[in-house]
Amino acid sequence: MRIAIIGIMLGLGVMILSLAVIKGFKQEIREKVRGFAGDIQIVKLDNNASYEKSSFVDSADVVKDIKSVSLVDAVYPYATKPGIIKANNEIEGVVLKGVDKNYNWDYVKKALVSGTVINFTDTTEVQNQILISQVTANRLKLKAGDDLLMYFVQEPPRKRKLRIVGIFNLGVDEVDKTFVIGDLALIKRLNDWKNGEIGGYEVRTKQFDKLNITANAIDDKLPIKLKSSTVLENYPTIFEWLGMLDVNTVVMLVLMIAVAVINMISALLIMILERTAMIGIFKAMGAGNWIIQKIFLYNAAYLIGVGLLLGNILGLGLGFFQQHTHYFKLDQASYYMTFVPIKFVWMDVFLLNIGTLVVCLMVLIIPSMLVTRITPVKAIRFK
Repeated sequence: MRIAIIGIMLGLGVMILSLAVIKGFKQEIREKVRGFAGDIQIVKLDNNASYEKSSFVDSADVVKDIKSVSLVDAVYPYATKPGIIKANNEIEGVVLKGVDKNYNWDYVKKALVSGTVINFTDTTEVQNQILISQVTANRLKLKAGDDLLMYFVQEPPRKRKLRIVGIFNLGVDEVDKTFVIGDLALIKRLNDWKNGEIGGYEVRTKQFDKLNITANAIDDKLPIKLKSSTVLENYPTIFEWLGMLDVNTVVMLVLMIAVAVINMISALLIMILERTAMIGIFKAMGAGNWIIQKIFLYNAAYLIGVGLLLGNILGLGLGFFQQHTHYFKLDQASYYMTFVPIKFVWMDVFLLNIGTLVVCLMVLIIPSMLVTRITPVKAIRFK
């Protein structure tokens, strides 16, 4: 019985922790990508598939129509332009993402390793400020405060001397190895755009789980010359990989419940065999099979309850410990983050407890039917 209780405790504890880790992992990766790229990007409708999107005029009416969608949180103009950074006799190809003073820096600030974000109040130096990733900084041996030369391949070719004001570490290779962040006005000047032209809009939504609904609602508002794409479409590899984690979750849950069930079946069979004489006496006194079965099922439910209680203490205890200390670390190069993330969804915890209890009891009905095979005469004689 102790082994059965320990089996249920470990099974439930592992299930709670596994779900919390997977959900925390998916949320952390999702927020990293969303924090940099937004949820929906709106660009000009053409055949341009490069990093340097075609320009169009920033329209207050279009922005108003987008914001009229109830699930839209904010809209920011932006533009991108490929370039080559040269520093310390090294070169690196990157894409400059230009933003303006209204850009939401909250997530980038969380990812800052050193320095600060672009200071748009310094109108004389703002176009010379740039943020680069830790990956790029390490490759080019740069640090916050250093200057670098960035070359833009166009006709005629142009170069700009820029100063690094901050270094960020998002932990997502698709971003860290590709993008740097600068002033939108710099890209406008390099491309000789007219006043008011931008490369696109970055839209942030209030509820990510309703992203496709929001994207469809925005599409209905956009003029025919613009098109939208979600972060799921822009970074398919990352989100397809995250979706595959759900398969691992199902396999893990099935295996852990199987372990708990097998332990409880073994415990119940042992209890029945040890109390064969008691069963015979009850039957001799007129007790029916179902009445005796319920005695053993009630006892099994008690053991399952103890196992569930200990399992919750184990799973939730370790989870909260990790949430507050980040004690268990990860290799960021492989897992996109430096620690094991935890996200508890209380409905998941509740359903795991109820599901484990119900599945175990339902499965135990079958071995409890061994009671019906025991006859009073043989059982009492066995005693």
